[in-house]
Amino acid sequence: MLPKFQQFIKERQYLMNVSPATVQWYTHNFKWLTSESPTEAELKDTVIRMREKGLKATGCNSAIQAINVYLKWSGSALRVAKLKEPRRILPTFTLPQVSQLIHWKPKGIYERRLHLLTLVLLDTGCRISEVLSLGVQDVDLDNLLLTVTGKGRKERKVPISFELRKALARHIVDSASHHHDLVFCTRRGRMLDRHIMLRDVKLLCGRLGFEPPERTLHAFRHTFAVNYLRKGGSVFHLQRVLGHSSLEMTRRYVNLTTADLSETHPRVSLLASVA
Repeated sequence: MLPKFQQFIKERQYLMNVSPATVQWYTHNFKWLTSESPTEAELKDTVIRMREKGLKATGCNSAIQAINVYLKWSGSALRVAKLKEPRRILPTFTLPQVSQLIHWKPKGIYERRLHLLTLVLLDTGCRISEVLSLGVQDVDLDNLLLTVTGKGRKERKVPISFELRKALARHIVDSASHHHDLVFCTRRGRMLDRHIMLRDVKLLCGRLGFEPPERTLHAFRHTFAVNYLRKGGSVFHLQRVLGHSSLEMTRRYVNLTTADLSETHPRVSLLASVA
C-alpha cells in the first residue's frame, strides 16, 4: 500500500478510533487507486475499471465513498460522482417463513445457538455484526434492553420482547459455566464468523423447506423494519432502533410492498370517505 494511504488509515484507526471492519473497508477499496494524488482522468478510469470487473452500482458506490473520504482528507478538490442505483424493494422473509424459524425445534447446543441467533435478528433488527459482538454484560434482562455497538462504535439501547428475554436467559444460564464474554461464540469463546452463520442460516432455511431471500442475514433486518411499520411503529423510533444516523437513511431502507399500499389506500381515499 502506498505511504499516503497508510497514513490516512493510521489516522482513522488511532485518532478517530474506527472499527477494524472500517479499516478493512478502506484498505480493500484503495486497491482501485493507482496514485496517491489521482487526477480527474485517473478517477474516471478507476470507475471504468470497476465496471469492467463486473461491480454493480452499489459496489462501485461503496468504493467511491471510501475514495471521496480520502480525497477530502488529502486536500484534493476532486470528488467522484456516485453512480445511479436502481431503486428496488429489498427481499424479506415472509410471515409463514418467520413462523417456521420461530417454531423450529433445535436439537443440540449448536442448533440452539443458531435458533437464538435468528430470534435476536428477528426481534431487534440489529445488524449481524452487532449481534455477533454482543457481550453477556450487554444483555439487561430486567429492563428488556440490549446495548449494541453499531457503526462508528456508537452504542445504542435496543428493546427486546418478553419471548426473547426467556430465550436469552436460558442460553446465558446454560453457557454460564464456560465464563465466556460473548453471547454468541465458539467453544473457546471467540467471535463467530458471519460467513459461517450465513451458511448455517441458509442450510436451516433449506431444511425448513423454503429458499432463503437474497442478502439473507440483512433480510432479517429489513423484515423487522417492514413489520415495525406495518404494526404502526413510528419511523422516528425505527431510526433509533436501527441505529441510522439520519431519517433519510430509514426512509430509503424501508419500502412497503404493493400489497401494503393497496390495503392502506381505502382508509385514506377521499372518494371512499365520502361515498
